[in-house]
Amino acid sequence: MADLPSYLVSPPHCLLFTGKGGVGKTSIACAAAIALAEAGKRVLLISTDPASNLDEMLGVVLSDTPRAVSGVAGLEALNIDPEAAAEAYRARVLAQMESATETERATVREQLSGACTTEVAAFDEFAALLAGGAPCYDHVVFDTAPTGHTLRLLSLPAAWTGFLEANEAGASCLGPHSGLKTQEQRFRAAMEALCDAQTTKIVLVTRPDCAALAEAARSAGELAALGLANQTLVVNGVFRASRANDQVAQTIERAGQEALAEMPAVLRRLPRDEVPLCGFDMVGLPALRALLRQGSEPAGLAVPPGGVATPCLPGLDALVDGLAARGHGLVMVMGKGGVGKTTIAAAVAVGLVGRGHAVHLSTTDPAAHLAMTLGGEMPGLHIDRIDPKGETDRYVAKIMATRGRNLDEAGRALLREDLRSPCTEEVAVFHAFSRIVAEARSGFVVLDTAPTGHTLLLMDATGAYHRQMTRNLDPSKVSAA
Repeated sequence: MADLPSYLVSPPHCLLFTGKGGVGKTSIACAAAIALAEAGKRVLLISTDPASNLDEMLGVVLSDTPRAVSGVAGLEALNIDPEAAAEAYRARVLAQMESATETERATVREQLSGACTTEVAAFDEFAALLAGGAPCYDHVVFDTAPTGHTLRLLSLPAAWTGFLEANEAGASCLGPHSGLKTQEQRFRAAMEALCDAQTTKIVLVTRPDCAALAEAARSAGELAALGLANQTLVVNGVFRASRANDQVAQTIERAGQEALAEMPAVLRRLPRDEVPLCGFDMVGLPALRALLRQGSEPAGLAVPPGGVATPCLPGLDALVDGLAARGHGLVMVMGKGGVGKTTIAAAVAVGLVGRGHAVHLSTTDPAAHLAMTLGGEMPGLHIDRIDPKGETDRYVAKIMATRGRNLDEAGRALLREDLRSPCTEEVAVFHAFSRIVAEARSGFVVLDTAPTGHTLLLMDATGAYHRQMTRNLDPSKVSAA
């Protein structure tokens, strides 16, 4: 394995690949898993991304149980299915309530219907694989969701542990605290495995451009703050001009090299591997095998020389014209990580301003890059982001000032502890999202959303929040999160 990247030389049991949407995490993770398997190891490849495309890349239909990858001896793969994980989680919690009344079970079932339950249940599956160590495999390779979502998941064990230590009784949107206590040991074991350099290596995947490098630097710092310091950097898609007289190619290469030369110091300190930009699509085993072997190009996959027919399609201006004619509305730009959501959202917003409309441009993406994309201010354009911490602080203050106003000191203390639940952040972010969306009744709102899986969880919070508000119409119920 001497010709392979440094992180595959004496690799630990677990390799966790993370990075900004579109940088090639799944490709690099798949290629690493294949290389390890073909070196004689037994490997389990796992996707924690709600919008996983492992099936397409490997050419096998996957589920939430390991399945062999045809054509690669020793390699198995699975997708963590958030909905299936949530259903299994609900079943486990309810199974612990044998002595409860049907009314109590119905209440807990409703508490377990929110998006936060889905998110933590998915982490629970992830934690089980980490804590258990998947002993029948030599290596476990995790292909994670884009970094904002992944950092949220990795921060949950510490948040829930602190919450449970201060809450011996009661209930949250994850069910009775007594039931949650049974998960605490697993969460601790998972974090210990992640923080142990002998067990896990974090592979930060990026591209040679300023936005991706900035995101990788932010992630490196936040992961280190969680105790995950055993990191290495992979710069994917490094372009090298093949002809000295090709000015366009030379410019692209120079831009990439300048971005790498100016990369943040936190990244320069990490071990680094570079993967050249390939002239073929990263789908199928031949392409994935070739990805990490520099100078190797699988037969039949190279892009043939010559022009490619371009269909005649209307430009973005036509879309903006149609939107502007309505006078107001909500524009949500959605899609898989790395497809250009932020660029399109910014372009639509600027186009609407140019047609005489005031626009509120915001983002639900934890890795917000709107300001960097626009690079300046524009009259008529208001830019902000939904900041989870800030929104949570405002939400907690509001609840304490309203629902806590007439409670005695003991009641306020209980309410304050309940609001320390990590689920409070989900509710607070949804409140901010709803507030911004409501502005579209009289003006234009353009929302640059997080990658699809995370956005769908946020949208699911609409129904969950409605159910929660209906349940909480009973003034005797104190729970706020």
